[in-house]
Amino acid sequence: MKTRAAILVEMGRPRPYTESHPVVVDEVDLDGPGYGEVLVELKAAGICHSDLSVVDGSRPRPTPMVLGHEAAGIVRETGPGVTSLQPGDHVVFTFVPMCGRCMYCTGGRPALCELGNAANARGELLRGGRRFHRHGQPVHHHLGVSAFSQFTVAAEESLIKIDPDVPFEVAAVFGCAVMTGVGAVVNTARVEPGSSVAVFGLGGVGLAAVMGAVAAGAYPVVAVDVLPEKLEHARALGATHVVNAREADAVEAVRDLTGGGADYAIEAAGNADVLAQAYRATRRGGTTITVGLPHPEAALSIPAVTVTAEERVLRGSYMGSAVPRRDLPRFLRLFRAGRLPVDRLITHRIGLDEINQGFDRLAAGEAVRQVVLPNAG
Repeated sequence: MKTRAAILVEMGRPRPYTESHPVVVDEVDLDGPGYGEVLVELKAAGICHSDLSVVDGSRPRPTPMVLGHEAAGIVRETGPGVTSLQPGDHVVFTFVPMCGRCMYCTGGRPALCELGNAANARGELLRGGRRFHRHGQPVHHHLGVSAFSQFTVAAEESLIKIDPDVPFEVAAVFGCAVMTGVGAVVNTARVEPGSSVAVFGLGGVGLAAVMGAVAAGAYPVVAVDVLPEKLEHARALGATHVVNAREADAVEAVRDLTGGGADYAIEAAGNADVLAQAYRATRRGGTTITVGLPHPEAALSIPAVTVTAEERVLRGSYMGSAVPRRDLPRFLRLFRAGRLPVDRLITHRIGLDEINQGFDRLAAGEAVRQVVLPNAG
């Protein structure tokens, strides 16, 4: 079949992207679903900083590639061997397909799935191969999803069925921002009620972490960024205090607001220097969780002695250390209860043809979550 898709043709082109056009929208061929695969009509897809990191080259991926990894849609066809889904089902994508057999999947850490992450690195689906073709040449998949397209084919293991009453625009954001940000709070950090939390970096994932900390009963919840509008957004979502890191020493401000250092610091900026700040902002015995993806060559410098002498903990959190089939339903219940106002993360709604403009807007810090509507209009 044919589908219109946004294809990254070359990484590292200069901004503004509306002039350099690293992403082109074109009609491509899409094969039908193979064994264990599903054809999905995309209804909504979020533009995440991880997409931008591929565009600017700081997170290298094979090209050409149909971008997008945070999405929701409707199952239109299932391939042989698919047992958990049928046409008409509403689904949310997860950006790590989970094989269910490796040591990580069986050990309850499917975000680290060996086969899924290897397939993602190759730009292929879980069982291998690519289903998109342009001018007779294969086009890679982005994290097993490739959401910036009218239709896509994904492994059954990349999809989670949801109730049809959840708006697609909201459901899409659960696939990455909510899973990662809220998951970092409740799964990785395991924040207790009354503990102090500082969140560094207030993009979609960071603001989701703020919401997660509020829902977990943390106090105070301190939000740190350099953009006033993002700080106000965090305050509206329940942050008790905000710190503009351009106007104040963020480490000292957090330590002052939390009475000597935060119990938990969540770093969501994808910057090694910010991660070092987050670590220094915790108390003795405090825990720093990093969800950001800095450049692969970026190095982290922290006082080594503090790990032992102050019993500080530094932990990574990929996909919010989530078990998606367990966590997505409970996060959706919190949304329905009004405790995770995910809809308030959405700042723009755009079509496929506006994708380069969307990346410019994200790079400039002028958006939180832009939702692409691939089939609009």
